[in-house]
Order: sequence, then C-alpha cells, then structure tokens
Amino acid sequence: MTPPQRRRREPDPEPTPQPPKEGEGKNPERLYIITGPDGERAPLDLVTLIVARAEPPSSATPEQSAVLRMCRAPLAVAEVSAYLSLPFSVVTVLLTEMLAAELVQARAPIVRQHLPDRSLLEAVMNGLQRL
Repeated sequence: MTPPQRRRREPDPEPTPQPPKEGEGKNPERLYIITGPDGERAPLDLVTLIVARAEPPSSATPEQSAVLRMCRAPLAVAEVSAYLSLPFSVVTVLLTEMLAAELVQARAPIVRQHLPDRSLLEAVMNGLQRL
C-alpha cells in the first residue's frame, strides 16, 4: 500500500474585483453640490415629460446644460435620470430649480384612450371576415 502523498498548498487566487452596485461608489458630496440644500420640490413623477425652453446659459451647471441639450424633444424624468446616471431624487431637485428659472417646461404624459373606437374595431373585424 502506498502512503498518501502530500500536496503543496497553493495560495488562494485573488478574487476579481466586482463592479460597484448601483448607488455604491458614488460621491455623496457631489450629489449635494448638484442639489444644494434640500428645498421644495416640484410634483414630478417618473413619466412627467420635460421640454427645454431655452439654450443653456453661461451660468448653467454641467448637469443643467446636459438636461437642456437632451430635452430639446420631450423626455421623461426617468430617462433624464438614466442618461445622467443620477438618482431620481437628485434629478427632481435639479429640475425644480430649472422649472423655477423657466429653463424647462414640465407636462403630463400623453395618455392614450383605454378602449379603441368601436367603429374601427368593427371595420377590422369585417375586413378579416372577408379574407
């Protein structure tokens, strides 16, 4: 019978660094600089559409300039938040300031009718029956 042979231990491989999760690794001081002291917020929700009303002034922050460039066509607040990689709460404070300065306009999303027109459905049904 052969005695068991000893194996040399190898050091554990270094774990690969994981990418930071959402919200981790961000500088909270930078978010405070963007938003300033907490004040009143406009009643914005995720689907509120934002439209730029003016060109970025020379005194605008980089985030405000980015919002004004993005929102030449209507864009939802959720999309603005995603494109800027900023939390929704920070974007609402930023947009509140811009609304007060009349740089952007907020409007409700376009709501589609819940039920289509009955005559349209009947015309489609008749057309399908003729096939």
